[in-house]
Amino acid sequence: MIDLYTWPTPNGHKIHIMLEETGLPYKVIPVDIGAGDQFKPEFLKISPNNKMPAMVDSDGPGGKPMALAESGAMLFYLASKTGKFLPTDIRKRWQVMQWVMFQMGHVGPMLGQAHHFLGYAPEKIEYAMNRYKNEANRLYGIVERRLKESKFLACDEYTIADMATMPWMRFPERQGVNIDEYPNVRRWRDGIAARPAVERALKVLADRRRPEMTKEQKEILFGAAQYAKR
Repeated sequence: MIDLYTWPTPNGHKIHIMLEETGLPYKVIPVDIGAGDQFKPEFLKISPNNKMPAMVDSDGPGGKPMALAESGAMLFYLASKTGKFLPTDIRKRWQVMQWVMFQMGHVGPMLGQAHHFLGYAPEKIEYAMNRYKNEANRLYGIVERRLKESKFLACDEYTIADMATMPWMRFPERQGVNIDEYPNVRRWRDGIAARPAVERALKVLADRRRPEMTKEQKEILFGAAQYAKR
């Protein structure tokens, strides 16, 4: 059994998707990031960087419990554990590694900044808004070009690279992106979203999402609470 510490965010959905696709049994333990659950000592033992998702696999290597944070690492762990969604062909496997790293290093951080400065920042800073909107469109362009030549992101089959990236591209309008300009991204995104396992995954904790954050919740997520010594 996997205890999954999570919240309905793009990074959380990556792991929800993988677990639903593989059929591994898991228990959801909500980490309400607007309430500060990510700073609790018991969670920091599992996720030192106070970020979700994180997990504890009771049947880890050697039959001993395995705690793991960082969503990209979690995807590779689950792929290794199940033998699914990570090709055995060495060329394809390294292509998957490349595109997962692309998501971790560029898509997640940059689209996250676009979300922040276009939707959450208390000040409308034109320079930051333009910078991250432009970067979001640049990244969508990279994925668009790739999907012109490949059905899926890393290779000709559905892999953890697609699971890692698709949740970040569900709401392009929040990133200053017009999806009509990226038809291959839309085709790929919508095809993945229609998979039964993905439909189930995107419902995990969906009822806990807030339409708007309060001032206090924004302070917890973006203010001094992030930088307190622990």
